[in-house]
Amino acid sequence: MCEAFGILGAMSPSASVLPAWAVRLAAELDAADESSKKLVTGLSPAQLNWQSSPGVWSIGQCLEHLCFTNEVYVPAISSSLEGKPVSPVQEITPGWFGRWFLRTYIEPSPQTKRARAPKKVVPGARVEPSVLDRFLRANQTARELIREACDYDVNRIRFRNPFISLIRFTVGTGLDIVCKHERRHLLQADRVRRAAGFPE
Repeated sequence: MCEAFGILGAMSPSASVLPAWAVRLAAELDAADESSKKLVTGLSPAQLNWQSSPGVWSIGQCLEHLCFTNEVYVPAISSSLEGKPVSPVQEITPGWFGRWFLRTYIEPSPQTKRARAPKKVVPGARVEPSVLDRFLRANQTARELIREACDYDVNRIRFRNPFISLIRFTVGTGLDIVCKHERRHLLQADRVRRAAGFPE
């Protein structure tokens, strides 16, 4: 198993022994951690739950949505690795459908389509400040999954999508979705923080 992760899940100086995709995704999770801390640390409950308009998620709701999503998605990916042969690859290469899904629904871009979140990952009406700690724990679990998956061919092993059971993404595509999905909603939360009328 890959050993280049530090005790807390961060990359150690020997990260060059890791597959390139694992280094990249771990760095994206680190960036998400820092962004979430800057967004949430010091906010009052009122600020955390402020909405710029009805139906637009608050900063807290953006984070809770990410927590819910990771808590459903990560175990589904992890279970797909059980019993599979060791066969590491250096980079994630999604198939045409995975590339289309990432580009169309996940990657933060003005062209990305908005879709209604599945019910199981819709945030509550009010979110507690503890959502930040929960988000950071969820990302630590995602790092542990990356550490586990770096020994496998993440371009061949597929997992059952927990939201649409007929869809089976590769493990690599699933991990890419997790990280890019976080960046998308953290940018959304940042827009809320900078919106006119945000309580100071």
